Amino acid sequence: MIIEENIVNGSGKIKSTLRGELYTSPVIFELERKHIFAKHWLFVGYEYDVAEPGQYITIKVEGENILIIRGKDHVLRGFLNVCRHRGATLCSTSSGKTGIIRCPYHSWSYGLDGRLAGVPNSSECREELVNNENYGLEKVNVQTWHGLIWLNLSENPLPLEQQLNPQIIERFGELETLARYQIPNLRVAHRKEYDVKANWKIIVENFQECYHCSAIHPELTSAFPQFRTGVGTQNETGSGASFSENIEAFSISGKGNRPMLKGLLPEDDRLYYGMTINPHIFMNLTPDHVIIHRIIPISAERSIVICDWLFDPDEMAKTDFDATDAVELFHRVNEQDFEACQWCQENMGSKAYQNGGFLVPVEHHVSRFYEYVLESIGLSSNQIAN
Repeated sequence: MIIEENIVNGSGKIKSTLRGELYTSPVIFELERKHIFAKHWLFVGYEYDVAEPGQYITIKVEGENILIIRGKDHVLRGFLNVCRHRGATLCSTSSGKTGIIRCPYHSWSYGLDGRLAGVPNSSECREELVNNENYGLEKVNVQTWHGLIWLNLSENPLPLEQQLNPQIIERFGELETLARYQIPNLRVAHRKEYDVKANWKIIVENFQECYHCSAIHPELTSAFPQFRTGVGTQNETGSGASFSENIEAFSISGKGNRPMLKGLLPEDDRLYYGMTINPHIFMNLTPDHVIIHRIIPISAERSIVICDWLFDPDEMAKTDFDATDAVELFHRVNEQDFEACQWCQENMGSKAYQNGGFLVPVEHHVSRFYEYVLESIGLSSNQIAN
């Protein structure tokens, strides 16, 4: 079985991982796309990028081309970035600003609210088209949370907060800690994209546990000595990691003189929090910046990970601002993690992993992620057993 405890020498202290086929099967991957990534809320961008009427961003999610745009009424809306006439892409750039959405192919035009506004050289049917809401742009569910834009491709999704807030409460015991970092007021100073030859679930598992930290993360364990024990910050509610006495900031050199983020309290100083937000986000909270990862599953055995480093814009405006030292630390951690994920992925089809592997006690919390995945795709251990 997949989630049950394996009794080893009668101790009951070892838990099973998922079976190897769940990391390689195209069938399983399609179930995850259909029931997780096409139904759950996904993080796609930052609200500050679409702060003014007419500002937009475009993104491709689960095979759909999406346009997210701020209306003249200041409402943020999402649409399929597809002209209703002949299917042409409406906005081809990743971001921009416009007063009207105009198709480059035949010049059909749409208001910022998605309603069809103009059909050139078609007086015979123009009124019928323009006055019929069925010819407007196809809507996509969009909501914001802590300054982050989330979309949902399903027709009637649960409110965003019902997916996210319980996860924050599980991590911290309350909602106030995350709010103090004032993510809506931060800006991306640096972004890196990683092409990882591994299943998205392996990447999530790796981030959730620190059992591997002493083996592959010398820079991280130097910054946070407790990580050498295998206990990370996600092992228990409210847990954070204290800086080493030898460092000033979360940076590769250990040096730094930026002030704490404006909303933080004295007790937040010299602490790091890591957390996973299902299905595809990692968030790292440090006293002077925040790091956000998002996983984009490409296939059963390949994922793209986008990592953003966010800072206070007042600090970024200073002439001596340089994020390189801070970026380099987690960039190294990322490269170490993703290489390890690839070590695992290449053996998920091995008969040695046919029935999965094992979680030792400091990894047991990872089994909650397994339960989330299996429940979401509607599988039980019996359905995928030999």
